Amino acid sequence: MAEKKTENFITIPDDYTGYPVDKFSIPKHYEEDLESVLIPNGLVMDRTERLARDIFENLDHSKPLACLCVLKGGYQFFSDLQTRIQNLNANSNKSCQMSLDFIRLKSYEDDKSTGTVRVIGSDDLSSLAGKNVLIVEDLIDTGRTMQKLLNHLAQFNPFSVNVCTLLVKRTTRSIGYRPDYVGFEIPDRFVVGYAVDYNEYFRDLKHICIINDKGKKKYAMKK
Repeated sequence: MAEKKTENFITIPDDYTGYPVDKFSIPKHYEEDLESVLIPNGLVMDRTERLARDIFENLDHSKPLACLCVLKGGYQFFSDLQTRIQNLNANSNKSCQMSLDFIRLKSYEDDKSTGTVRVIGSDDLSSLAGKNVLIVEDLIDTGRTMQKLLNHLAQFNPFSVNVCTLLVKRTTRSIGYRPDYVGFEIPDRFVVGYAVDYNEYFRDLKHICIINDKGKKKYAMKK
């Protein structure tokens, strides 16, 4: 891919409180578990459309593009992003072959990163050899999970690897890794919704929201 601006994202300040939950369509079973709506779904959609355009414009179209989804949290963003890239690919004066692959990692229990990363599922990724690979992730916190995945993918000899994430947390726990494409840089709060989960809950919430203490306790893993 061609050179791109890695600092081209929307920054949500630490003192931003978000929108009142009762002003949005929220599933009834989650209404008392959320502090606020941090990023409404409509804003996510608009930002995703722009990310797709930036990615497509920067592509080396002489090489096939393999879009790699990090499951499970990344599936909604991946679906919306790759659909928009496919639309550009079909309706522009330049195009490239596209393929889809999936991998699943585990690094969270409750609202804390465990510090270790388990690869608990993946397809045969040998088909990535010689291709431009676009990794699509929902959220990057410390960066350790993504670094683990990048190390894992190196053995398959892709032509290039770029990472697009919807969210990056501004946290002192970060190892300093920065992805190539970022939707939003957010405060160090635990967010849910738009397929971002808390112990497998809240994937059915379409807005990106901040979970409250009651919600954390209610959906905590049973020890």
